[in-house]
Amino acid sequence: MRQQCAIGIIIVGDEILSGKRQDRHLAHVIDVLRARGLHVAWCRYLGDDLSQLTDALRQSQLGDLPVVCFGGIGATPDDCTRQAAAKAFGSPLVLNAEAVALIESQFGPGAYPYRVRMAELPEDCLLIPNPYNRIPGFTLYDHHFLPGFPEMAWPMLDWVLNTYYPSQTTWMHERSLRVFGIAESQLLPLMEQLSARHGKVKLFSLPRLGEVISIEMGFRGESESVETAFAELLDALRTLGLTVQSAA
Repeated sequence: MRQQCAIGIIIVGDEILSGKRQDRHLAHVIDVLRARGLHVAWCRYLGDDLSQLTDALRQSQLGDLPVVCFGGIGATPDDCTRQAAAKAFGSPLVLNAEAVALIESQFGPGAYPYRVRMAELPEDCLLIPNPYNRIPGFTLYDHHFLPGFPEMAWPMLDWVLNTYYPSQTTWMHERSLRVFGIAESQLLPLMEQLSARHGKVKLFSLPRLGEVISIEMGFRGESESVETAFAELLDALRTLGLTVQSAA
């Protein structure tokens, strides 16, 4: 597995897109990754559609980031993430003997005829242990597939992070300020100059509307580079005679 500071997220489920359930994964993942020096690079919400999921997983392989996928690995007809992963990675679904043993040990005769279907996994996968009910998730290269239930998925996510991404050499750092009395568009030339000079960090600008209009501006990235870019931003804004304060 590659050492990364960012991870892509796919969250699967018609029930989320229809509003029957509210997603809880993204906020949790953001918090968990932040504590580990990681961050979410992107997130996609997808329905339980085999073609759509297959295309999304093929596309995500073209990137250079690990991906965590939540949902759709059950045995009901609307669950098709296992099948999509097999198609996207060119790894046929097979009955995984280790997964069968885990499901049998948990459910005994009740594993058949339906629960055991969740042991039909891509041939090249590695298992992700599930401490809740022992029905495993799976890893295909740098893609990790977890159930949709937070009670199962979140401990499994911790295991994935501890196993494959246990430490990071570069921790994400952020510095920001609020600037008053100027429109965001008037600061575009300054933003472009700073972005060009400080390519190792990412500049962000977040206008805030209300009785007092302001812009939160800052940088994210490696600590020393962020501090250098932030100091230059602060000097430039003060040179323009603008009022600034630390962002809350």
